[in-house]
Amino acid sequence: MPDAHVKSSLGFRLRFSLAVALLAATGLFLQLRGSGVRVPERRPLAKFPGEIQGWAGQTIPIPGDIRAVLGPGEFIERLYSRLGSSQPVDLFLAYFPSQRAGDTMHSPKNCLPGGGWTPITSSQVSLAVPGGKSFPVNRYLIAKGLDRMLVFYWFQEQGRPVASEYWAKFFLVAGAFRDDRTDGALIRFATPIGEMETPAIAQQRIVGFAYQVLPLLHSYLP
Repeated sequence: MPDAHVKSSLGFRLRFSLAVALLAATGLFLQLRGSGVRVPERRPLAKFPGEIQGWAGQTIPIPGDIRAVLGPGEFIERLYSRLGSSQPVDLFLAYFPSQRAGDTMHSPKNCLPGGGWTPITSSQVSLAVPGGKSFPVNRYLIAKGLDRMLVFYWFQEQGRPVASEYWAKFFLVAGAFRDDRTDGALIRFATPIGEMETPAIAQQRIVGFAYQVLPLLHSYLP
C-alpha cells in the first residue's frame, strides 16, 4: 500500500509540474509574440439577442472590481426567463480579442468558491450544436447553505470549443502560430435548482436553452 501511495503522489506531482510548465511556456510565448496578432471581425456582445425563442433576457451589470479581475475584454451577463418556467438561466459570455501574458482567461472553477458557493460535484458532459458534432463541457453542482445551482461552462479558442483549460492554452498557442490569432472566449450557463427539482431537471433546462443559443454564438465569438 505505501508503494501505491508513493506512485499516486508522484503521478500527481508530475501532472502538476506539467501543468505549471505549460502555463509558464504559454505566458512566455504570448509575451514574446507581442501585439502583432489578428483579430477577426465579429458582432459586439452588447448586440447579442435579448429575446431567444421565448426566452426573455435581462442584462445584469458587471461590477467594476469583477471586470478588473477578468482583464481586458468584452463581457455580457444576462438572466433569461421563459414564460411557464419557474427558474431562469444565467448566461455569461466573455471575449478576449488578444490574450498575452497576464491577460489570458480565468477559469470559472477558480471563481466558483467566491460568494460563499461551494463546489459539490464536477464532471464533463456533452453538448451538440443543432445539426453538428457534440463537444465536452464542464458541469459543476454548487451549493450555498440550502441553495443549489448547476453550472455549465467551456472555453472557445478561435471557434473551437474546449472543456480543459490546459487544452485551451494549447490551442491558443497553436492559433497564434497558424493564424496570428490569440483571441478566445468563455461561455457559461448557470441555473438555480428549485426546492422541488433535481439536478437532472436543471440540466434539461440548461441544455434546452443552450440548444437555442449555440447557433448564435459564431457571429459574436468567432
